[in-house]
Amino acid sequence: MYTRILTAVILTASFVAAASDLPTQTFATVVDKQGGIQLPKNFRQEWTHLGSWVVTDEKAPGHGFHDVYTQPEAARAFNQTGKFADGTVLVKEIRSIGAGALTTGQAQWATDPAVWFVMVKDSKARFDGPHWAEGWGWALYEAKDPTTNVSVSFEQTCQGCHLPAKDSDWVFLDGYPTLKR
Repeated sequence: MYTRILTAVILTASFVAAASDLPTQTFATVVDKQGGIQLPKNFRQEWTHLGSWVVTDEKAPGHGFHDVYTQPEAARAFNQTGKFADGTVLVKEIRSIGAGALTTGQAQWATDPAVWFVMVKDSKARFDGPHWAEGWGWALYEAKDPTTNVSVSFEQTCQGCHLPAKDSDWVFLDGYPTLKR
């Protein structure tokens, strides 16, 4: 019995340590001192995939395959608390749609990246500026130059699409089976 209790204490302590490291990791590697947000490197290989969906309407602003990623410790923290921890980074990659007949039937798949949206949870209001609002930092990158945030501001570039998700901390949770509690 004591072994189980000790194991639970160690696991809880390691989870708390991992979640408490999020701000250090995030604000040292993804956000610069002026509040500029960078597209994280290697997120596809190193982060947790939260979910995918496809928008097939070619006239829709989000046309393409949507894949969303976060840090593994951010996913664990959300599953534990039901909230996004300070320092959580969400990356939504939208890729073009490929299609064709495969041995399994007519199929669609993701091809080249088109854009990336990045959100950075800042519950302590560390930054002020057009890309920081509602407890998040907001950025948009295009495939032609993934180093430049082309978002004008939260209000002009992001708010319109995210307004329906205001009550869930500005994040659409329906497409994220990894965050189901």
